[in-house]
Amino acid sequence: MPSNLIAEYPANPRDSARLLVYERKTKKIKHAIFGELFDFIPSKTHIILNDTKVVKARIYGQKQSGGKIELLLNSPLGENLFCVYIKGKVKVGTQLFFDKDLVATVVSLQEDGTRVVAFTCKEKALLLNELFELLEEIGHIPLPPYIKREDNQEDAKEYQSVFSKNQGAVAAPTASLHFTSQMFQELQKRYQCHFLTLHVGAGTFKPVEVDDITQHVMHSEFYTIPKETSKVIDSKEPLLAVGTTVTRTVEYYVRNKEEQGYSNLFLHPRNLPQRVNYLLTNFHLPKSTLIMLVASFIGLEETLRVYEEAVKERYRFFSYGDAMLII
Repeated sequence: MPSNLIAEYPANPRDSARLLVYERKTKKIKHAIFGELFDFIPSKTHIILNDTKVVKARIYGQKQSGGKIELLLNSPLGENLFCVYIKGKVKVGTQLFFDKDLVATVVSLQEDGTRVVAFTCKEKALLLNELFELLEEIGHIPLPPYIKREDNQEDAKEYQSVFSKNQGAVAAPTASLHFTSQMFQELQKRYQCHFLTLHVGAGTFKPVEVDDITQHVMHSEFYTIPKETSKVIDSKEPLLAVGTTVTRTVEYYVRNKEEQGYSNLFLHPRNLPQRVNYLLTNFHLPKSTLIMLVASFIGLEETLRVYEEAVKERYRFFSYGDAMLII
């Protein structure tokens, strides 16, 4: 994976990104731009999108000793407890101090490297929505680790889909980032669109580190599916999942019939999708669960062939990169 193909900034305008189209029946690859997407989606397809909104989840502060600290919110755990990543050494009881009188107290250290903290402001425990409001003021957009720059004001807008609504994600559902407002309106005119919410966690960037991928412990992410969307999933209508997050949520629901909960489904060539017909996605990290999800649709050999073609044609990779449509 040539590092110079990693997109540091989004395409401008969004729908000028490139689009690789893979036809499963013929195994043919076509090259287009994202603005031409509707030329390839079969008619009468139902579109499912993830309306999660990225929180300004990265904050910088200091310990009582004065040492600098960086904290990345991962997910709420209930009862004022939050799972976070912390850069810097901490122990149970350590207090971390941030702007606007925000304090995080370390409650426990997890084996996976995450920490559990309780947030307070002026000694008052913070509810989830109160914390999110404060993070909007003092936090930073949590750009992925492979984007080697600081976030800027543009990222606050560009690292959100135009239909983002429900706060809670620490990473964007990146296939959605290619839609401009105008293109999204056109999508809704041409196709029946449905929404679900999956709050993407930082675990999405965690590589598979075991030789036998079936032994990988998949991260969990909170999701909720409205009744109207679950009805479509329960039907036999053809579905296009906009992104891997939608795919995981739909496929988890198909297996468990739970409209709300925590999804930890790992799709790969030995655990195939049962319901999603078509997939719109970006190009993903080597050794990631996301590239293995793509392989669950088209197989390992074809995934490698498609990615080799994308590298040869100098597609832009990862969150701010180009798109791929599997039909």
